Amino acid sequence: MSRYARYPSLQDRVVFISGGASGIGAVLVEAFCDQGAKVAFVDIDEKSGIELAERLASEGKPKPLALPCDVRDIPAYQRTIAAAAEALGPIAALVNNAARDDRHKVEDLTPEYWDDCLAVNLRHHVFAAQAVIPGMKAAGWGSIQNLGSVSWMRGRDGMIGYTTSKAAIHGMTRVLAREVGPDNIRVNSVVPGGVVTERQNRLWRTPELDKSLMDAQCLKRRLVPEDVARMVLWLAADDSDGCTGQAFLVDGGIV
Repeated sequence: MSRYARYPSLQDRVVFISGGASGIGAVLVEAFCDQGAKVAFVDIDEKSGIELAERLASEGKPKPLALPCDVRDIPAYQRTIAAAAEALGPIAALVNNAARDDRHKVEDLTPEYWDDCLAVNLRHHVFAAQAVIPGMKAAGWGSIQNLGSVSWMRGRDGMIGYTTSKAAIHGMTRVLAREVGPDNIRVNSVVPGGVVTERQNRLWRTPELDKSLMDAQCLKRRLVPEDVARMVLWLAADDSDGCTGQAFLVDGGIV
């Protein structure tokens, strides 16, 4: 038996997750399936998405609906969200997770690259919210979560497009919470710190980086996607019904 919480309110709740085929997103998909939620997710990596859905089904878990989509294509993305709602029912919880923390120097930026950074890491959040809000209003309840990052709070160099996007998510969350609060829709951001994923291991992780994180964190262990997922589950459940417009840091105490 797991020592972590099970939320009765998540049973059969329809949840939509972006960037769900790998990394934190894949752990989110599995965590919600474990709770008995009806999960749909999108990812640009169609093959990995299908493989994840098949694996979860083979393990006896509710099979999530894996949908291929590039979140930068807003009309296509909103059509995909509508298709998920048609297949599973009105979306009660939206998790805006898709992002890409590419490294780049400010002197190498072009307008085209800058625009793409914001499209991958920021723009789709608000248009996904726009797509699900009518259904949430009709249901009289909803939870929207935007995945941020402590990188902008720490002033991390070498990825200004990513950190700018993640800083903007903080303001977007606050304003959106104010706009939809009267309809009993909650909007929060979950702000991970240095989380170990396969992408981080493959591209960025070094012994020197691990040491610098451990020196800075209050908790002396590397964070894993499950740490983030447990916060996301709580915010999607009824247990957090009094919480909106907030940024919940899952960073081991680094800021």
